[in-house]
Amino acid sequence: MKKDDMLKKGVPRHSQISQWIRSQIEEGVFEPEEKLPSENELAKKFDVSRVTIRRALQSLESDEVIYRCQGLGSFVSDKRTPHNLVRLTDFNEDMAKAGLKASSKVHEFRVIEAPSWLLAPLQIEKGTKVMQIDRLRLGDGDPVAFDSTWLPILYGQLLSDEKLRKSTIYKILEEEYDIEVIRGTYRFSADIADEVLSKELNIEAGSPLLVIERSTFTMGNKPVYFQRRYYRTDKVMYEMTLERSQGAEGSFENMPLKEFVPVFNP
Repeated sequence: MKKDDMLKKGVPRHSQISQWIRSQIEEGVFEPEEKLPSENELAKKFDVSRVTIRRALQSLESDEVIYRCQGLGSFVSDKRTPHNLVRLTDFNEDMAKAGLKASSKVHEFRVIEAPSWLLAPLQIEKGTKVMQIDRLRLGDGDPVAFDSTWLPILYGQLLSDEKLRKSTIYKILEEEYDIEVIRGTYRFSADIADEVLSKELNIEAGSPLLVIERSTFTMGNKPVYFQRRYYRTDKVMYEMTLERSQGAEGSFENMPLKEFVPVFNP
């Protein structure tokens, strides 16, 4: 096809170019995380200026179809949608912001004696009984994560298998019992799926998993629960946005966390 034949008359050139790139991505010619041709290469291909190419790429970037790294070029986005996690959120809230319908399958709902490693996170003594809840978490019916949660009996007895299929621990405690969850701490690590998790999450054994351990607290710094969640890495990753502001004497005193977000691949 000649260069002149690639673009139609009467339609903005940058729109046609952005649509061409979009169609190439949808057809799998350019795969997620793959680098796109450079601005110069695209300009030569379509016989247009780099300004026109830049406008086309800006349009795709605004739609989160691609992302650009200064000095490196443009890359195909994996189309995962970002969510604000600076504010403490639960799974359903994250899913809703991703445009996905959240649901859960409760696999375990039982009282156990707390193992020794759980005593410190829940601030309890040896021999204390706790509630253990294991759930498969889904987005639009597809497995996204599997988590185990341990709560003091004081809070665990307020929950039920039936309630947790439709709601979250946060929502039940806050809306039904006026127990406010005010703070959470997170620890991130990596693991691989064993046979049990691979079956639950519908992935191959040995697949990488993102592991998040979370402790949440209510008034008086009382632990509400300790949770260990295993995310499919093809379904979620986390992005962090920081701001750097220079102090009056040249020191960088304020570096607030502006955004810390899980991004989901529907």
